[in-house]
Amino acid sequence: MNHGDDTETSPHDGTTSRYDGATERVFAARSPERGGSLARTWWGRAWLAALEDGALDGAEVRAGRRLARAGAVGAVSVRPGRVTAVVRDRDGTGQRADVLLAELSQGQWDRLLDLAVERSGDVAALLDGEMPPPQLVEDAATAGIDLLPGLGELEASCGCDAWDHCGHTAALCYQVARLLDDDPFVLLLLRGRPPRAVLDDLHARGTAAAAPEPAVARPRRDGVDAAQAYAAVRPPLPAPPELLAQPGLPPSLDAQTPPAAGVDPTALEFLAARTADEAHRMLAEALGGGTHACVELTAGQDAVRLAAGLAGTPRAFRTAVGQRLATGSGRTRDALASAVRAWRYGGAAALSVLEEEWAVEGEAWARARSALESAWKDDERPVLRVRGNRWTVAGTSCQLRLDRDGRWWPYRKERGRWAPAGDAAQDPATALATAMSFGDGEGDAQA
Repeated sequence: MNHGDDTETSPHDGTTSRYDGATERVFAARSPERGGSLARTWWGRAWLAALEDGALDGAEVRAGRRLARAGAVGAVSVRPGRVTAVVRDRDGTGQRADVLLAELSQGQWDRLLDLAVERSGDVAALLDGEMPPPQLVEDAATAGIDLLPGLGELEASCGCDAWDHCGHTAALCYQVARLLDDDPFVLLLLRGRPPRAVLDDLHARGTAAAAPEPAVARPRRDGVDAAQAYAAVRPPLPAPPELLAQPGLPPSLDAQTPPAAGVDPTALEFLAARTADEAHRMLAEALGGGTHACVELTAGQDAVRLAAGLAGTPRAFRTAVGQRLATGSGRTRDALASAVRAWRYGGAAALSVLEEEWAVEGEAWARARSALESAWKDDERPVLRVRGNRWTVAGTSCQLRLDRDGRWWPYRKERGRWAPAGDAAQDPATALATAMSFGDGEGDAQA
């Protein structure tokens, strides 16, 4: 790969690119590609992650992948901050598609090149016409310099007037991933510098760094604590990210090829979506000033968490996955439905109250008695039958359950089984009022 010539030939498929001036490269259209991944290298996959994680419409992303495979993307022009191509629909109609990426500032380029000079192996690779390992990109990101696009950084503009990524701009992004597989230096031009200019600057910096300094008498200085020295030179932390209105869209697993035996792409997409939901919830708590307790769930608890996310999925999928989760966690379908309802009221703590009975003793018993005695007047206090941490109200289908944090949970008997009936309360009278107001049949509908 010779970045000083005016033309290049890809080692993979023979397509050529030409330099138009110092700041544009034009890549010839590619032939259709059947099967396999459209991104083979770390660079190509990292580029596609920015598209697939940031696009709001997964259907448009999949449409773009099909167009790219079909060879519908014309010649690609790469310039600082912009990549452009004409993408043709199946009916032959062409639309100009542009994908925009912010250029690095002069200060960011200086810091990036200084980092590369500090890593002699990276300089050697760059001067030989090869992009260095991803470690340089990761070190630069730590210093606040993002060479690869981040979530939502790939902006789209298309002649079809779509306000977000459409099939045309998504197809162009997939084509750029193929270009990055062959030549990651394309990324430098997109960020604002022709590869030749980057290499010349690196060569000059390396030469200056290698030049011997004049021998001068230096005053002796006392050392400083290593922690203080690090604190003085480390870059400031970036500002916290803005919370998105909803979790990101997991990447599609529609590869248009049959999955391997035992692999269910729909189930994997569901797992990815639930992971995104949980990450969004944790980020919301962190940005809101709260702290998220990272509790390691058991397999049985995690099965309930996943089952709670089945709402809104197709009925056939919900039925099949629900049965697998019930069987895998050792529950019946009815027991899993009750567990899901408990989880929605209070997560792992509420699930523990549903499935575990424990003896209330010592200080916990004293606090429980005090709470029960102060909750009602003497002539209004209901008759309660006690077993462990469960108080059943005589003559009713209501029950109170105490958790280990001293909170009271309302329960109601449905079809011969005790089922959660609401959120926890610090006051047993409030919890009982919730259980009493929980209408017949409501619990069945929620389950």
